[in-house]
Amino acid sequence: MVRLFGLPISRIVELTADRFHRANGDAYLTIGNHPVLLPPKLAALIDEHLAHPHYRSMVRPPDGEPPRYLLPASQPGKPRSARTTQKLLRQHGLPTLAARNTAMIEAVGELPPIVIADLFGIHPGTAHAWAKFAQASWTDYLAADLTATARTNQPTVR
Repeated sequence: MVRLFGLPISRIVELTADRFHRANGDAYLTIGNHPVLLPPKLAALIDEHLAHPHYRSMVRPPDGEPPRYLLPASQPGKPRSARTTQKLLRQHGLPTLAARNTAMIEAVGELPPIVIADLFGIHPGTAHAWAKFAQASWTDYLAADLTATARTNQPTVR
């Protein structure tokens, strides 16, 4: 979810199971106030996880009761710690900051900044700055590079 939607780990661990639903054969996860269409593989993983939750604690919820959180902690009724989750991702070679930044740049190219602000939980001004950054053209860089190259290739006049 970090790589797809740019969500910070602190928001991912707070997602409750009731935010996941299916409609017309598609799976959605409601992030903030927006239902977001999930890729089929991620939806299947969440379905499997909710159908067969794995508890690491001896204290378990009553039989048949689904987990409250998508990422439950070892203590029933609590979400997994954001710090622990980020540490686990890092141990598996999954950097979250770079992945989140990449996902945000992808999203601001496709969605209005105000939607990005709400979806990612960031300030609207930050979303506008990201949108400007994502839409920045390489023409200024290329023009400066060509000018510098042209200057260095000029014969020296004495």
